[in-house]
Amino acid sequence: MEIRDLLLLCVEKGASDLHVTENEPPALRIDGKLNRINFPALNKQELKKMIYSILTNMQKELFEKELELDFSLALPDLDRFRINVHLQRGAVEAAFRRVPLKIPAMSDLGLPLIAVELTHKPNGLILVTGPTGTGKTTTLAAMIDIINTERESLIVCIEDPIEFKHTNKKSIIKQREVYSDTHSFASALRHTLRQDPNVIVVGEMRDLETISTALTAAETGHLVLATLHTPDAPQTIQRIIDVFPAGQQQQIKLQLADCLQGVISQLLLPRASGVGRVLACEILIATAGIRNLIREQQVEQIPTFMQTGFQYGMKTMDKALKELFQQGVITFDTAFSKAKNPEEFKRL
Repeated sequence: MEIRDLLLLCVEKGASDLHVTENEPPALRIDGKLNRINFPALNKQELKKMIYSILTNMQKELFEKELELDFSLALPDLDRFRINVHLQRGAVEAAFRRVPLKIPAMSDLGLPLIAVELTHKPNGLILVTGPTGTGKTTTLAAMIDIINTERESLIVCIEDPIEFKHTNKKSIIKQREVYSDTHSFASALRHTLRQDPNVIVVGEMRDLETISTALTAAETGHLVLATLHTPDAPQTIQRIIDVFPAGQQQQIKLQLADCLQGVISQLLLPRASGVGRVLACEILIATAGIRNLIREQQVEQIPTFMQTGFQYGMKTMDKALKELFQQGVITFDTAFSKAKNPEEFKRL
């Protein structure tokens, strides 16, 4: 069996991921659960041959030097795949994440209307957060697509690797891939400010320099969309502040308070029916009250403001979980296991 056959199976079964591992049959992740394919286990030589068949000579060299490789792959008539090649006890292995060719609409993803309204902001910082595999990139792509459809903007996206491919509509979109088109997020972001962008998209805010430059860009009249691996809105704000040395934190609080527009925190949960997954999302909108809490670093009070800020479109994760449970979309056990405050959630 060739890698193309496995990727075709991944598309046919509606799997989100494919894993090829030594001495195991290939495995598909479907609706969040791993399913081994009815296929013989792969040995070290077969694995290496299979994975190397889709690498260019340059990628093979880079992988053998760095022992890690991230890239994306588009096969004719198939979806795109984001691929990570790595070593495990000397065996070459890979994880494939499927990226649909069609960019979904925000309503199809289950995002609230307020998330669409955030894309209409002329400037500032919008963050999409959540654990790995919760659809942050998909949400970002849907937001970019709205801007692309509605505005005449220059949009510069910095990604590692490029996942959804955008085509120019009203906007002009430049998609730059880290390691192929630029050395790092921080370097690309620094130079992006000289490329006359209206909108800047940062695939992931990983380090101090990237976060600092993104804040400066948001402050100087650009709309900046970015993702972070944080579980909720208050922890997102705390993480950004904590990245900086103590001497800079007061300045960062002021910057963040001024430029933040909103935070969307996501979870993908199994449906009660057992088929498919559903999006639960927490929304923070930077109202005057929220900005003040950031300036004063009273981050622990943000959840209280979010509970009472529903007229601004705010919603805590616990409220989102409660609504999905009451609608019968998810089970009580699923909702309870993800609740931030389990005792309060029981009372809800």
